[in-house]
Amino acid sequence: MTVGLPDGFIRASEVLDERFAGTAARQLDQQFGNEELLYGLNLLGLAGPFSRVTPWELEDEAGVRRINASGYAATPFGEMPPVLTDFLQDFLTKNRAMGLPQQSSGPWRAALQTNLVRLLARELPSHTDSQVFFCSSGTEAIEGALKFAKAWRPKAKFQISFSSGYHGKTLGSLSLTPNPEYQDVFRPLVPGALTCPYGDLTALTSLIRRVGPDNVVCVVVEPIQGEGGVNIPPAGFLSGLGELCRKYGIVVIADEIQTGLGRTGHWFESAAQGLDADIITLAKPLGGGMTAVGATIVRHAIYKKMLGGLSSKRHSNTFGGGAMAMAVGLKSLEYLMDNDLPARSLKLGELGLARLRTIQAEYPRLLEDVRGQGLLLAMQFKPMLGLPLPEVLKELVFEATAILALRELHGSGVMGNLSLSSKRTVRLTPALDMPEDVFKIMMNRVADFAARNPASRHILTNTPPAMTAKLAKFAASKPKKRTPSDG
Repeated sequence: MTVGLPDGFIRASEVLDERFAGTAARQLDQQFGNEELLYGLNLLGLAGPFSRVTPWELEDEAGVRRINASGYAATPFGEMPPVLTDFLQDFLTKNRAMGLPQQSSGPWRAALQTNLVRLLARELPSHTDSQVFFCSSGTEAIEGALKFAKAWRPKAKFQISFSSGYHGKTLGSLSLTPNPEYQDVFRPLVPGALTCPYGDLTALTSLIRRVGPDNVVCVVVEPIQGEGGVNIPPAGFLSGLGELCRKYGIVVIADEIQTGLGRTGHWFESAAQGLDADIITLAKPLGGGMTAVGATIVRHAIYKKMLGGLSSKRHSNTFGGGAMAMAVGLKSLEYLMDNDLPARSLKLGELGLARLRTIQAEYPRLLEDVRGQGLLLAMQFKPMLGLPLPEVLKELVFEATAILALRELHGSGVMGNLSLSSKRTVRLTPALDMPEDVFKIMMNRVADFAARNPASRHILTNTPPAMTAKLAKFAASKPKKRTPSDG
C-alpha cells in the first residue's frame, strides 16, 4: 500500500512538471536555505529561479531571456547540454555497473582515470604513471592534494599560497585562501599557511629561504587566478616557481579547478606556462554542469607514499568515483577532445578580449581594466564613488560597484559572475561551445551595458533609490570586516 505524503511536503513530480517553481520556490529556498544570500539577490532582482531555453540562454519567471556567462566556469557546455542529457538517458537505460564501487574496481572510474592521466602525460610526459583520486568538488580536491603533499614531506610544516588566491572554503583550502572575510571567524586555521605576493618569484625565493626549504611542504598556485579577478602572472613566473621548488624537493600543487581542461585555451594552463607540477587538481568542467566531479592527479611516488599498502584507506571519499559522476566526467572529457574545445575557447576568447578592450577605450570612466585568457574574461570597474573614504567604507563601495554592475549587466541580457577576491571585478565565463553568433550577441549586450553606464557613477544613479536604500540597510547589518581588495 502506498502512503501519501503529508500536507506541506513537495513531490518530485511537482518540481519536474514545474508546478513548484517561481515565487514559491524562491520563498522556500530563502526560508530554509541560505536566507541572507537569497535575500540580497532578491533585492537586486537576480534570485531567479531561471529556466533553460537553450544551453546558452536562460529565462526568468517573467519570460525575460538572458545569455548565460555565469556558472563560475562549471558549465563548460551550458545548461543541460544535449551531449550529456542524451548520454545520461542511455546510461540510465543500459548501465549495469555498480553505482558506488568503494571496495571494488569500477569501469567508469577506471576509464576516466586512464583518460585523465593520458591527457596530462601528453602535455607533461613526467606524469605517464601518475594516479588519480576522485572526489566531489574542487575544495575536496585541494584538501586531498594537501594531504598527499604532507605525507610526502611529513617533517615540513609550512604551505605557501599567494595573495588574491582562492582554493576553496573547507578548512585546509580556506587556510590557503588569504581572505580575512572568509577566514577570520574560523581561526585558528590549519597551522603553517604562508602567503606570498602572486607573480613575484623573488619574493617566493626569499620566503622559502627565510623559513628554510626543508620546512616547506608545498607551494599551491593557480596558473591564472580566477576569483582574484583573472590575474595572469608575468611570463616565466610559473616555470621559475617549478625550478625553484624542484631544487629543494618542495611539492608543487597546480590548482587547475577553474583553468584546466580548456577554459583558458589550453588543456592545462600550468603546463602551457612551463610548469610541471607534482599534483594537479581539477573539478568544474569535469561535471559538465550536470554533476559534481573533482580529481586530484598525483605523481606515482607521492600517491604511493600516502596510500601504500595497508594505508591505502588513509584518505577516502564516499561518493568519489561513483558510476554516474564518472560517466558524466568521461563523456565531458570526450566531448572536449572530440571538438577541440580548448582551441575554440582560445579563438572566441581573443574575439571577446579585443571587444572588451574596445569598450574600455570608449568608456574609460567605467572600466579601469579588462583582462582575459580564453573564455575566462574580466571587467574591473572604476569605483562608483571617487571620494576619499575610510578603509571599511571603501571596500563596501568596491563591493557594491561590482554587485550593481552585475545587476545592470543582467538588465542588458547577460548573466555574469562576481569575483570573491577582487571586489570591483565581474567575470564572464561562457560555455566553451557557445555558437559564435550567440557569443557576438553577448558581447554586443556588454557594449550596450557600457553605453547605459558610461561612467561608474551611473551604475549607482541607474539603480532605483528605494533599492539602494534597502541594499544599504542590508549591508549595514552584515559583519564590518572586509577583505582589502585590488583597488
